[in-house]
Amino acid sequence: MRALVVYCHPRRGSFTEAVRDVVMRKLEAAGAEVRLRDLYAEGFDPVMSARDHEFYEDEAQNRMPVASHCADIAWCDTLIFVYPTWWYGLPAMIKGWLDRVLVPGLAFLMPDAQHPDIRPGLTHVTRLGVFTTCGASFWLTRVIGAPGKRTLLRGVRLLCAKRCRTVFAAHYLMDSSTDESRARHLARVAAKMDKLTGPLPRSLAKEATA
Repeated sequence: MRALVVYCHPRRGSFTEAVRDVVMRKLEAAGAEVRLRDLYAEGFDPVMSARDHEFYEDEAQNRMPVASHCADIAWCDTLIFVYPTWWYGLPAMIKGWLDRVLVPGLAFLMPDAQHPDIRPGLTHVTRLGVFTTCGASFWLTRVIGAPGKRTLLRGVRLLCAKRCRTVFAAHYLMDSSTDESRARHLARVAAKMDKLTGPLPRSLAKEATA
């Protein structure tokens, strides 16, 4: 297992950091090779520049500005996001990472004469995990439509292996959380990670290497 963890939080000592630490411990216990991208700590620039946009569909050049991140995506078979939900969606840092790193020729294939729609490019990714916190309740988040969750577990998921294993865990009502609720959530994250890192069905493992 080769796991890429994309972590996004601006402050040290946050609860999101505690979630990340559980994720990392579970990956280590599973014997996974792990690469951690701490987007704030490394000063990732989420803004797509005019030049980035100009060469976005040029597969010979579009990876150059974020080459190491693209290399991580090409390397991993397990992709995990750990972040806080802000305004029901992804932090700008994560959204910008998706914009700049999941480029044509890597994450997906552009339409052509034989294919009127885009096609998946992350078919080597067989596990996808999403771990977040939400200030709002589950029901309010659901009414709004949970755009952050949908972007990752629908949009990114569709680019992965057909039977990609997915897990999701969110601590809702984070602003009124307690020591007990946070402890329960960390236990939930650990259980989700056990599910994510468990053995894959033979058909899915074969699909990823085909």
